[in-house]
Amino acid sequence: MKKLAILAIASILLPACSQQAMQANSESSSKAPSAAQTENQAPNKPENHMANQPSFDCNGDKLSSIETLICHDADLAALDQQMAKVFQAASTKAVNEHPPMLKAEQRGWIKGRNECWKSEDKTQCVRDNYQMRIAELQARYRLIAPTAEVSYQCDGIKAKQVMVSYFATEPATLIAEFGDSVSLMVSQPSASGSRYQGRNESLWEHHGEARITWGYGADPMICTLAD
Repeated sequence: MKKLAILAIASILLPACSQQAMQANSESSSKAPSAAQTENQAPNKPENHMANQPSFDCNGDKLSSIETLICHDADLAALDQQMAKVFQAASTKAVNEHPPMLKAEQRGWIKGRNECWKSEDKTQCVRDNYQMRIAELQARYRLIAPTAEVSYQCDGIKAKQVMVSYFATEPATLIAEFGDSVSLMVSQPSASGSRYQGRNESLWEHHGEARITWGYGADPMICTLAD
C-alpha cells in the first residue's frame, strides 16, 4: 500500500516539475539575445571606439602625457585626425620642396605640442597648437583658395609693393610677399580694422590703408591699395 501511495504522489509531482522547467527555459530564451542580435550589435562597438581615436595608436607604451590627454578627449582626437589629413595634403604639395622642410618642421611642432604639459590649461594649449598649425599648413601650401589677393603700394614708392593673399582659415591668416621675403601672419584681436602678426612682420589694415612692419625693429610702412 505504501508503494502505491508513493507512486501516486510521484505521478502528480512529475508533470508539475516538468511544466516549471519548460516555463523557466522559455523565460531564459526570451531574455537572452539571439545570435543574430549579437552579430548585429558587435560591429557598432569598434566603430564608436575608432570615431574618437586620434591618428596615432593610443595603446602604445611610450605615449607622452599630452598624447594620453588627446586619446581621452574626443575633440582633441578629432583635431588630430584633421591635422593628419591636412599634413598629408601638404606633403603632396611639398614633394618637390627644396630643401625638404615639412617633415622636420612637423616633428618640431609635435615636440612643441607636447610641451603643453607645462601649461595651466593643457587642453586649451593643445587645441590652440592644433588650430594654428592646421591654419598655417592650409595657407602656406594653398590647400584652400585665398579669399582675396591684393597689392599694397608703400611709402608712395611705386616699386615698394607688398603682395598679400588672405585665407579664411581658423584663425584667419595671410601670406605677404615683399621683395624676396615671404611672411605668414595670423589674425590678432583688434579694436578696429584687421591686424595680423607674423614672426617679425605685422600688418594692420584700416579703411583701405595698411601699416606694414617688415623685419625686427623696422619702422612701419604706410601703404595703400595699388591701382
